[in-house]
Amino acid sequence: MTKTEENAEDTCPLVYQCRLPLSIRTVNHLAGLPRGHLKAIRSKGRILPPGRIAVIVLAVLRHDQRLADMSGGNNVSESTVRRWRDELIALLAAQAPRLDRALKKVAKRGGEVVLIDGPVIPTQRRTGKTDRPNYSGKHHHHGLLFLPLTDEKGRLIWISAARPGHTHDVTAARHDHILAHLRAAGLGALADSASAAWTATYATP
Repeated sequence: MTKTEENAEDTCPLVYQCRLPLSIRTVNHLAGLPRGHLKAIRSKGRILPPGRIAVIVLAVLRHDQRLADMSGGNNVSESTVRRWRDELIALLAAQAPRLDRALKKVAKRGGEVVLIDGPVIPTQRRTGKTDRPNYSGKHHHHGLLFLPLTDEKGRLIWISAARPGHTHDVTAARHDHILAHLRAAGLGALADSASAAWTATYATP
């Protein structure tokens, strides 16, 4: 073995697998989004088929796989994986119902209240000044805050955009004007103890 071959062997990238408990329906749904998008913008396509792109993006979102790790194992650049991730997130977000319409649908079905909670989804630490805002003092880890609303049976009806982990539930609710939408739909709200006083005072019809 020559020295060149030895160096090539030493720098050979290692590829590992991660298990994703996904249904065929989930993968097909996500793969169908870029297919429709490419048809709408009259693009020839991507370097990989939509189904494989969907699995790569799901691995990034589900297991927080680093973009560089996923790009190296699929012979694409890190920026390409980032672009696929952002594109699919935007396509999924475009399908999400508007808050006012989601609440009106609950009221039309005979619902009286919605359930509100603000979980902080753990994430990796970021570098620089963007690191500190993502730290949640309440949960003692870095993450992003989401504010989901469910009906009385716990079925998700709407979810907010991601916010830094240090954001309080009440602040996020005020930013999204949830109180105004609840009043307009004639619905009340139930929340955990941290937001109980807020919901009792403002969100009861």
